[in-house]
Amino acid sequence: MFANFVLIPATAYGAQLALGALGVTLIFGILRFANFAHGELMSFGAMATILATWGLQGMGVSIHPLPTALLALPVGILAAITVALLSDRFVYRFYRHNRASPITFAMASIGLMFLLAGLIRFIIGPQHQHFADGERFLISAFEFRELTGLSQGIAIRQTQVITFVVALVVMAALFWFLQKTKSGKAMRAYSDNEDLSLLSGINPDRVVMIAWMITAALAATAATLYGLDKVYQPFIFLQMLLPIFAATILGGIGQPVGAILGAFVVAYSEVMVTYAFRQVVGLLGPADWVPDSMLQLMSTNYKFAVSFIILVVVLLVRPTGIIRGKVIER
Repeated sequence: MFANFVLIPATAYGAQLALGALGVTLIFGILRFANFAHGELMSFGAMATILATWGLQGMGVSIHPLPTALLALPVGILAAITVALLSDRFVYRFYRHNRASPITFAMASIGLMFLLAGLIRFIIGPQHQHFADGERFLISAFEFRELTGLSQGIAIRQTQVITFVVALVVMAALFWFLQKTKSGKAMRAYSDNEDLSLLSGINPDRVVMIAWMITAALAATAATLYGLDKVYQPFIFLQMLLPIFAATILGGIGQPVGAILGAFVVAYSEVMVTYAFRQVVGLLGPADWVPDSMLQLMSTNYKFAVSFIILVVVLLVRPTGIIRGKVIER
């Protein structure tokens, strides 16, 4: 029961948060500002994927038993990359060339956030959108009980496995790119010391462009996986900024490994604090004994409060995060 309602869902949720947090930490590492428009960038990428999915389904194209959205995901990634590059060209480049302060960048990103939010709601509306097709379960709770003879079953949804596998592949590809390629090494050098990297002949505009492209691809992938696993709603990605920022700061802002670590800590914290352990404790106790209380520390309606508490505690106790992150010097 613990695995079914805590371990598996939290692992999938943590993988989704990790992809989002990696995008936030990459932009901070390169441009040194908190991108508050990241949630809407995720939403825009997922929206484009949904529209492409509907188009493929209308033409009768599918990859059953897998979701059609996996075929449409490259469209969502290209749409998110386009928005990210246009945003940098018409918003952030001016402030970057004038060496504006991080707070100026952050305020500009808030304005961009509202602009994208309105555009997304104008195109697809504010309603929930279910776009997952194909097989729902790899194994249902009933099938698990039949196979094992246990009284409690484990249901593993196909989208949870897809989320974990895709996130693992994307993370491995990202770290390979950062460690092994010339462009990745240039990004790390620019992040470590901007002035010294410029003296070494690194093109800053190219570094920034690649950073935005990677961030947009991560954002679209994370949002699509979240929408497949749960549901797509434009408002939800603005709310997800809180756990994403909490994961980024907890792990150490500007540290990709820390972002992944922080994402899973936040995910497991949210799920465990809001889960009702009544039946779990009842199964561990004497026969036919169940506690009267639900043994739930916090209602699921307040799960984002867990991220807020983590964020506040980290900022008060260890603002550099688990892995010592970067400090803004401008």
